[in-house]
Amino acid sequence: MRVVVALGGNALLRRGQPMTVDNQRENVRVACDHLAPISEQHELIISHGNGPQIGLLALEEAAYEAVPASPLDVLGAQTQGMIGYLIEQELGNRLPFEKPIASLLTMIEVDPDDPAFTDPSKPIGPLYDKSEADKLAAERGWRFKLDGEHMRRVVPSPVPKRIFERRPIGWLLDQGCVVICAGGGGIPTAYRSGRQLVGIEAVIDKDRASALLAHDIGADILIMATDASAAFVGFGTPGQQAIAQAQPDVLLREYGAEFAAGSMLPKVVAACDFAKASGKPAVIGALADIEAMLAGTAGTRVAADVTGVVFVPG
Repeated sequence: MRVVVALGGNALLRRGQPMTVDNQRENVRVACDHLAPISEQHELIISHGNGPQIGLLALEEAAYEAVPASPLDVLGAQTQGMIGYLIEQELGNRLPFEKPIASLLTMIEVDPDDPAFTDPSKPIGPLYDKSEADKLAAERGWRFKLDGEHMRRVVPSPVPKRIFERRPIGWLLDQGCVVICAGGGGIPTAYRSGRQLVGIEAVIDKDRASALLAHDIGADILIMATDASAAFVGFGTPGQQAIAQAQPDVLLREYGAEFAAGSMLPKVVAACDFAKASGKPAVIGALADIEAMLAGTAGTRVAADVTGVVFVPG
């Protein structure tokens, strides 16, 4: 079975943790403990988020005023390399030496006229209190939105249209390789006049990119691993209900407004996109439950063959 696993930001850095390499490596170790058995039984493709990391790099760049700060596409490429390295190394420590693993820098095309450029929504970087956020907004022209009780920088998150490295990813899979790709949603690029490919100041949502990736390479299942055991209706309230299974159109139509724009909503939309385009299931759930999600006994399964929306009993 061909399995795409999209690792949420919590797999690399938990909320509130200092953004040290040691913390990220320890979290990657835990993730790879769960991923290694999957790669021994199935074809495995791993994507990952980069919100905290790219935000930190942007802060570091802005602090050095002697030269202009690097654009987000370049910072995205840097985070792909760094995070891919950590995953590749720790996964390799858990697999036979002969098992090939490759991290692939991945460019993804977006539409430069995407409405996302006028309404930034992708949170990156650390949390701030309002006074800090206001100061940074005035100094650097950054935009901020509420993230829980704090503020967080937001940047445009256009819809991914095409993965340029689709064929190399397929070649690597044909050789039995575990492939780490489309990290951080891929490096955002677009064509300008004369068919010149250029970088774009944006961060693509990694779940939407993972859904496109899974469809393009003919994955049998897309798993979006996060810190929640499922997608919930009424999350955080006494009456919250976990969704066990859902038909894509019904889920979005009846419960789309239940999901937070900066966290669960992109996962739900990506799951629905993949299920509708491929006819295969997508599952949202906790990384620790990944084997049960593959077996269909954990997480929220979104699939075209489901009738309506089914909640977990109790």
